[in-house]
Amino acid sequence: MNMNTKKEKLTFYSIDNNDLKKIHIYESGVSAGFPSPADDYLDTDLNLHKYLVKSPASTFFIVAKGHSMEDAGINDEDLLVVDKSLEAKSGDIVVAALNGEFTVKRYLVNNKQVFLRAENSSANYPDIIINDVIDFEVWGVVTHTIHKNR
Repeated sequence: MNMNTKKEKLTFYSIDNNDLKKIHIYESGVSAGFPSPADDYLDTDLNLHKYLVKSPASTFFIVAKGHSMEDAGINDEDLLVVDKSLEAKSGDIVVAALNGEFTVKRYLVNNKQVFLRAENSSANYPDIIINDVIDFEVWGVVTHTIHKNR
């Protein structure tokens, strides 16, 4: 068994339709390069719930703990939007239950062999090979990651 011995924690939050309120947003977006004078600066409301959550009954917010997925853009204390109704595909980032503990990893399938991979090039996290000895379940697929830039 090739299990990661570094412990990482997740905190789960459920949502309902009223928890994500509409906020003000510029309809034309914001340029990451030079501002365009041709852009219309009309504003509208953005419903974050509508944007982030496709299946409200099966979507949860989870706070990631640890550093194993930093190369995938998931940092310690990031907020993950996880949809339990999606079937995991090879290459997805998933929340998985391994022997009763939760972890966030890249879900990969190669010749019908399932394994989970951490993504942190500065640390030595071995792949977790899923076999009959491991109690394994994909709990949900990570659809969005929200993190602080400051």
